Amino acid sequence: MSEKINKTHKVITEDGSALKKYQKVILGTNSIFFLFYFEICSWISKFPGALGIILRKIFWPSLFASCGKGVLFAENIILRHPRRIHLGDNIVISENCVLDARHDTESGVIKLEDDVILSVNVMISCKNGSVAIGKRTGISAQTVIHSTNDCPVSIGSDVIIGAQSYLVGGGNYNFSDPLIPIKDQGIKNDGGLTIQNNVWIGANVVALGGTTIETGSIIGASAVVTKDIPANSICSGIPATVNKTR
Repeated sequence: MSEKINKTHKVITEDGSALKKYQKVILGTNSIFFLFYFEICSWISKFPGALGIILRKIFWPSLFASCGKGVLFAENIILRHPRRIHLGDNIVISENCVLDARHDTESGVIKLEDDVILSVNVMISCKNGSVAIGKRTGISAQTVIHSTNDCPVSIGSDVIIGAQSYLVGGGNYNFSDPLIPIKDQGIKNDGGLTIQNNVWIGANVVALGGTTIETGSIIGASAVVTKDIPANSICSGIPATVNKTR
């Protein structure tokens, strides 16, 4: 287990050329053509104002596995393994967002459907996991969505996610053996996190893997979701409990 957990560190520190390490960790491909194209697009990512938006609109769509029409890329977006990312139409990706689609085998690691909005400093991080976000969903500033160890995060359509929330699939380590460092005991496979359609999640909410938030529910600010939430529930607290039904 420890080898898988420390995979990025191992790749970076093992023997081999810096170029190969960069291609493996950042690009996810050994293509020299894609390396040069990625470097050009990374340079363009720092261009401010209208010129930067126009240049990214021209050059950036070819970075991805698929990219629809009308996608707006703001400044300083960070990409990892962009060939594993699929974007629909009319998506907005704001300043300083991170789309990290690292995976050993899968090609559809991050999928954003039409009209998704990522506000500033949103991070979507996959370490051998996957994240899918449905149509017209909005993710507020500084939210982190994390999927690891084949524990997917699935977010439906028309979902509102408040600022600084943390949504995770596969976020817990095994820790049964006190003689082995926790980091070396591997990640629990919790089955991932599912947020169905038309859900409103308040600011600073934590939603853990192994749970489902059903359609039409509202999760109050700073709640911690540790178990399934029935449809049309209004919840709050640590852990989140149902206060009333819509």
